Amino acid sequence: MWIVFALLSAFFAALTSILAKVGIDGVGSNLATAIRTVVVVAFSWLMVFVTNEQAGIANISRKSWLFLILSGLATGASWLCYYRALKIGDVTKVVPIDKLSVVFTMIMAFVFLHEEFNAKSVIGILLLTAGTLVMVL
Repeated sequence: MWIVFALLSAFFAALTSILAKVGIDGVGSNLATAIRTVVVVAFSWLMVFVTNEQAGIANISRKSWLFLILSGLATGASWLCYYRALKIGDVTKVVPIDKLSVVFTMIMAFVFLHEEFNAKSVIGILLLTAGTLVMVL
């Protein structure tokens, strides 16, 4: 089932890029990010209440709070940079570079989470990096 959600995530991320590029026309990148963020916050809280998960707030550990807050700051920084790049660059160049996050994530997962890193991982990282270079150069 996770693969269905992963594919839907990829689809919606692609749709996000196209919609954002059209929507950012004539709008400052920081303002566009703020508007998008308000919509994401409202939609996220709606889903919390629809799925009846709001009671779980009291059970969140300090460690989880810290890392969720740090993750939120990283997301905000990513979105601000992404919207600025979209504002001044072509979607067909910005998106492949943005998707190098896959490469960075794999390396960080190996270093910090001690996840499996093998020959397939190295080949995948090299191919993703090479594919990105082919698309943007």
